[in-house]
Amino acid sequence: MSQFILILVFITLFLNWYVFQGLKRLTANWRSERARKVVYWTYWIFFLSFLIGFGISIYIRFADDRATPLAQWFINAFLTFLVTDIVFCLVLLVEDLVRFATAITRFFRRTLGSTGKQERKLLPERRKFVSQFALALASIPFVAFVYGTIKGKYDYTVHRHVLYFDDLPEAFDGFTITQISDIHSGSFDSVEDVLRGIELVKAQQSDLFVFTGDLVNDHATEIEPYMDAFGAIRAPYGQYSILGNHDYGMYADWESELAKETNMERLKLHHASMGYRLLLDEHVLIEKDGEKLALLGVENWGTGFIQEGDLDKALTGVEEDTFKILLSHDPSHWDEVVKQHPSRVHLTLSGHTHGMQFGVETPLVRWSPAQYRYENWAGLAEANQRLLYVNRGFGFIGFSGRVGIWPEITVLELRKGKA
Repeated sequence: MSQFILILVFITLFLNWYVFQGLKRLTANWRSERARKVVYWTYWIFFLSFLIGFGISIYIRFADDRATPLAQWFINAFLTFLVTDIVFCLVLLVEDLVRFATAITRFFRRTLGSTGKQERKLLPERRKFVSQFALALASIPFVAFVYGTIKGKYDYTVHRHVLYFDDLPEAFDGFTITQISDIHSGSFDSVEDVLRGIELVKAQQSDLFVFTGDLVNDHATEIEPYMDAFGAIRAPYGQYSILGNHDYGMYADWESELAKETNMERLKLHHASMGYRLLLDEHVLIEKDGEKLALLGVENWGTGFIQEGDLDKALTGVEEDTFKILLSHDPSHWDEVVKQHPSRVHLTLSGHTHGMQFGVETPLVRWSPAQYRYENWAGLAEANQRLLYVNRGFGFIGFSGRVGIWPEITVLELRKGKA
């Protein structure tokens, strides 16, 4: 952890040194030398004080195993400044590449004795308007991150999709499912906003409700203040849930293996207390008007994470031609196992990625850092006549905010036929 913090400090120092070059250009024409020095000293005193506070808060955060409000503030502020600095520096970098290319051209002109006016300096000065443009452009992510930490993390968005299947039982034509994932109750800091999100879930009035893992960050106690609220979610055909990687307490320091196991048992009881049927490598048959579909749920299975889930076990006793819906927390399970499994699972519902809580989703542009880790990081995917839906998550963790990738409530309508 110490090495990680030192690397962050080094990167941040370099970025801020680069930003400072732009700041100097912005103030170069000021008449008052004293005013410039005040700005320079203020910049470095603030930055170095912030960096020290960030380093201390991160150390305390991991030593104490839980994020204090102060530590979380430093993390949010650090990420906000980091992205802002990167955007500012990228603009300056483009200018510097042009400046260096110009300097090389001038050097060869002098060396070859080209006629014409000779420039006094090989390297052109920085242009003020470029630094002004960099400042204006960098203000966009800065404002976006401030909004994301204050409001965006609770900007619940309903995503509706109609899914068509040729072999869907007639009775389930028009059947609706509401899915939420990655509650991460240990990160919440506004009860009022969480309750508003839960009311939006309830307002969908779907036939079935499913939760696809990560109820807590690590500790079962984190969900306890919200159990009544989440327990009020009801659906005519039931409420079902699975475990996510964080639910196993794998990121906490436990005094013993027994304490970790006790925490897990307590968490399982909380699922039951909220009225959620926790599926642990098993299935249930959902019956409607004499016809059935199989709802399967597996423990966490993810590339690079816990791989406890056993799809074959969950399929035990399920007839091959039964319509199947699988709850599996990590979408990499679908990529590596489910989509080529001998038994066709028609629809898999996952979460886990959060869309990295940062990105851009428009009709023309869809990007998130999550795509460099997960082939399918949000929304629908299809392969081998099998569908995957990846929920963007209800909560947040690490970065206490969301920018461009808003918390999601998914509503899926099953229809018989072709799209």
